[in-house]
Amino acid sequence: MFQKEQLILLKQFVSICKSNPAILHTDELKFFKDWLESLNADLPPVPEKKPEAKPSETPSPEPEETKTDPPEAKGEEEDEEVYSEESDVELEELDNLIKDEVDIELEMGDKDKEPTEEEEDQAMEKRGDAIGEMNSGNFDEALKLFTEAIKLNPSASLYAKRAALLIKMKKPSAAIRDCEQAMEINNNNALAYKWRGRAQRLLGKYEEAWHDFQHSCKLDFDDTVYEWQKEVEPNGKKIHTHRLKWDHKKKERAIEERKKEVKRRRAEAQKAYEKEQAEKEASGGGFPGGFPGGMPGDMGGFPGGMPGGMPGGFAGGMPGGMGGFPGGMPGGMPGGMPGGMPGSMPGGMPGGMPGGAGGMPPGMSELFKDPELMSAMQDPEVMAAFQDVSSNPANISKYENNPKVKKVLEKLKNKFGGAGGM
Repeated sequence: MFQKEQLILLKQFVSICKSNPAILHTDELKFFKDWLESLNADLPPVPEKKPEAKPSETPSPEPEETKTDPPEAKGEEEDEEVYSEESDVELEELDNLIKDEVDIELEMGDKDKEPTEEEEDQAMEKRGDAIGEMNSGNFDEALKLFTEAIKLNPSASLYAKRAALLIKMKKPSAAIRDCEQAMEINNNNALAYKWRGRAQRLLGKYEEAWHDFQHSCKLDFDDTVYEWQKEVEPNGKKIHTHRLKWDHKKKERAIEERKKEVKRRRAEAQKAYEKEQAEKEASGGGFPGGFPGGMPGDMGGFPGGMPGGMPGGFAGGMPGGMGGFPGGMPGGMPGGMPGGMPGSMPGGMPGGMPGGAGGMPPGMSELFKDPELMSAMQDPEVMAAFQDVSSNPANISKYENNPKVKKVLEKLKNKFGGAGGM
């Protein structure tokens, strides 16, 4: 006939009327009051209106504790400000919050203990006595008996029972510790979630209370727990939604920071690479023993000399002589080959080059017409070997097993073998 939720709402309404009967005299509930009067119900008297204070009367000062918030409340507000960096959460503060709790430490017993049958019986007896004392309002005695029972048999149900007593004693922090101890023993104990949720609600931790009440009802539905859940649900949902948004923003920020860091490291790596390449280029130019800077320019056929190529020219000629060649190059080409061959070998080759066209010995003009030989002479390895043999003809034996160098030396030997010296 009635849906379950309708009955729950009706129970909640009746509970409100019991706690505050004067609510029946409000205009909104006039229809309900008229119906009760038609049944000859005994209604509470209409509450008297308090006389308004006269303007001349000085209002009494407010109690000191209402002017300043307790330190714990200030701390919670500061934490909320830090947490609500991006947006504020407007919460409705519920009644009966405990802001001035004096926490207590209780004996927790050994949760891993395996009690004997006799200890279990003794614990049950003390549990019954503790419940009796609690119902009589003797909370301190009840707490003592529950603690003795827990030491005999540390069960999840005993921790949950003591947590319920601690809630009555307005000790929510101690109650939370008992509930969590019960959960370690039995994670499906509905009473542990019920009383931890109630403790969280009394401390103003609405989201945590909301989750605990939901879980308790899933394990074992309880009308009272469901009412408590509905009470904290508006605040709990607001905080939960805000937390999800805030966590998402923090993740986005972390991703952006990682992207910036990767970009910064790549830029540093690129800069280091470019610096390394520039240093290599600055220190790696030229051939060993001569031709520093390479052989720029076009050597196309050497018309009028060697314009733009081999800077420095054969000024001063070639040192030593090449006595290792048949026929030799007596007198050699004194002065070496510093720098290369710019222009058209200004000043000629001192020391004279008798014979041949223009003072060049037979075979020398052929050397410059041999593209293979000229190309080989641009190889740093060949030039180093050439200078080595030029300074000491006996060193030619070092290159017997180097086909590239040996081929060039053989060709030079053939071209200058019968020449009369320079």
